[in-house]
Amino acid sequence: MRHFSDEQRRARLARRHGIHPGHRHPDPLAATTAMTVLHATEPPTVHLALAARVDGISIADVEAALYDDRVLVKQLAMRRTLFAFPRDLLPAAWASASARVAGTEFRRLVASADKAGVDPDPAAWVEAATQAVLQQFAAGAEFDAVTIRKRVPIAETRLTWGSGKWTQELPLGPHLLTLLGARGEIVRGRNGGHWRISKPRWTAMTSWLGELPSPVDGAAGYAELVRRWLWTFGPGTEADLVWWLGSTKSAARRALVEVGAEQVSLDSGEIGWVLPGDIEPEPDVGPWAALLPTLDPTTMGWKQRDFYLDPADVPYLFDSVGNAGPTAWWNGRIVGCWVQEPDGRVQVVPRGDLGRRARAALDREAARLTDWFGGEVVSSVFGPRQARGERLG
Repeated sequence: MRHFSDEQRRARLARRHGIHPGHRHPDPLAATTAMTVLHATEPPTVHLALAARVDGISIADVEAALYDDRVLVKQLAMRRTLFAFPRDLLPAAWASASARVAGTEFRRLVASADKAGVDPDPAAWVEAATQAVLQQFAAGAEFDAVTIRKRVPIAETRLTWGSGKWTQELPLGPHLLTLLGARGEIVRGRNGGHWRISKPRWTAMTSWLGELPSPVDGAAGYAELVRRWLWTFGPGTEADLVWWLGSTKSAARRALVEVGAEQVSLDSGEIGWVLPGDIEPEPDVGPWAALLPTLDPTTMGWKQRDFYLDPADVPYLFDSVGNAGPTAWWNGRIVGCWVQEPDGRVQVVPRGDLGRRARAALDREAARLTDWFGGEVVSSVFGPRQARGERLG
């Protein structure tokens, strides 16, 4: 069995992820395809993840890829997380990870409607509500969530969500948009606010794309997601893949068989998986530094992170549910985080003594990112606490 050392895994991610200064990607689509998907839960993450991987890219370039050329499309998928997908990967998500999320969302809605007693057939009532919303998007119409609630009376229905001290009474409208978005029937179109703030104007997926790609079945969808994940993140363990997919072990295992994945041994003593034939030794890439944003796909690509992250640093860089804040990387390992000063300057906050060479390289990346921001400041829920060296999780 071919062995992959942690050092080789770090060299591979440096090249394939485009975060090594000598191995950037040429454009937003190439960079996103290389990463399989980009996290998009926080609006600035897509822009900053691409800025870390594409030299000379501007905010306008990212906006064009998302809203003009539409080569990147936002879609709710794995682990009920919003991602920016390369357009050609959407059918695989709709049939697999997104379908799983949509099924869970539909059952939650039906349970809440049943508890409220709004109709003798709560499932039919929820489906009728989704169709009432979907009809608003005929002929390419675009609306924000507030407008939809005004146009569709049933969307104002208030239902009880959660239990115990987490119980809330909330309107139905946002949940209907989430369900239709997971199904791939509507999509977050142009942003009605600043690039740092999420105020999406929803529209029909057919109108947004112009022509829907050919559908695939669920098994083929999972297989394609796994094939791309293996290229981006392989070698990875079964636990890594199940976590990233947000799927069952059986679905992940079937997909590994479908793509003909090969086993390799890892320094941890566990079995990793790679694409067929993707087992060549990874040449050394030399010293390198990178600054990655909150929820960057590299930081969030694996569940088992010891090969690039000191377990003692986890509480200072990740929150209690595993979400990563901004991170500073040196030679393929996370060595700290970065924050912005009120004037927009980026500062590296190390988790230990970096050494002169690492500090100089990270300072150059901080200057590069400061120039990219051009004086704008992106707020982060992690920023103030990370600047003070406090625990996040």
